[in-house]
Amino acid sequence: MARIKYYYDTETCKYERIRTSTGDIILNMLGIFSLAMMIAGALVGLLFFSNIFESPKELMLRNEVKEMEFYYDNMNAELTRLENILQGLEHRDDNLYRKVLGAEPIDKSIRNAGVGGAERYKEILDKEIIHEDLIIKLTSTVDRLKRKIYIESKSQDEVVQLAEKKEKLFAAIPAIQPVSNKQLIALASGFGMRVHPIYKVKKMHAGIDFAATIGTPIYATADGTIDVVQVNFSGYGKMVEIDHGFGYRTRYAHMHGFAVQRGQKIKRGELIGYVGNTGLSTAPHLHYEVFINGTHVNPIHYFFNDLNATEYEKLVELASVENQALGQ
Repeated sequence: MARIKYYYDTETCKYERIRTSTGDIILNMLGIFSLAMMIAGALVGLLFFSNIFESPKELMLRNEVKEMEFYYDNMNAELTRLENILQGLEHRDDNLYRKVLGAEPIDKSIRNAGVGGAERYKEILDKEIIHEDLIIKLTSTVDRLKRKIYIESKSQDEVVQLAEKKEKLFAAIPAIQPVSNKQLIALASGFGMRVHPIYKVKKMHAGIDFAATIGTPIYATADGTIDVVQVNFSGYGKMVEIDHGFGYRTRYAHMHGFAVQRGQKIKRGELIGYVGNTGLSTAPHLHYEVFINGTHVNPIHYFFNDLNATEYEKLVELASVENQALGQ
C-alpha cells in the first residue's frame, strides 16, 4: 500500500495531502528509464570495448602465443634443413662409401623405422596443452631425427672399420716385385710347367725366378709378419716366408743371407734379405712364390704397384716363355 505524504500549509495552518500529478509521474518514469538506459549503454559499451581493446594481461598472453608460433616455425624449418643434410649423408653412405668398400647399403626399413605410437606422447596429451598437436608433431620430428642420426652414427662407425680393414687388406696384397727390376730383364722363368734344372723334365714351377747377382737386396712385397726363417742344404736353401694375413703368404728362396728374424713385423718394400745360390739352384737367383689360402697362384698377376700397363704386359710376356727354371 502506497504511503500518503502530507505537507504543512502555513497559510491555512493545516496539513495538506501531497498530490502527484500525472506529468510528474511521467517525468519521474522518464528519468528512471533514462538512467536505466545509461547504465545499460555503459555495460554494453564496456563489453564492446573489452572485445576490441584487450586487457594488458590478454595482450601479453596473445603476444606470447605469437612469439611461440614464431619460434615453432623457425625450429620446424631448422629441423627440416637438418633432415635434408642427414638424407645427403645417408645417400653418400649407401651409394658411395659402402659400394667402394664392398658392403651392402642399410635397408630403408631400418633407416625409416618409427619411434613408437601415440602412447609415447601420452604425457603431453594428458596435460591438454594448447596447440598440443603442434607440440606432438615437433616432438615426433625430433625423435625421428634422433633415431636416424643414431643409425647413421653406427653406420659411420662400421664404414670406418671397413675402411681400416680394406686398407690393411690392400697393404697385405703382394703388389710389387721382390727385387729391383726397372729394366725388366731380371725375370728368368715364369709360373707353370717348366723344365726342371736338375731332372731336365717338365715339372710344375710354382713361382717366378728373378736372376740377380749374389747380394742383391730382396724386399717384402706386402705388409706382414715374418713366419719362417729357414736354412736347408737342398730344396729351397735359405728361405723366408711372410704371412700377410687375409689368406696371403709369400715365399723367398735360395737366399744368400737374412735381414729379418721370425716374428718380426714387416712393411711392403722393406729389406728382408739378399739374393743367393743356396739349395737346389743352378745359378744366383731369387725364387718367389705367392699363396692365397694355401694355394699357389701366379705372382705375375700381383705386380701392379710398381709397373705401368706397358711394363706389366712386357713382364707377362717374358714370364710366359716356357724355358728352364733356375731352381726348384
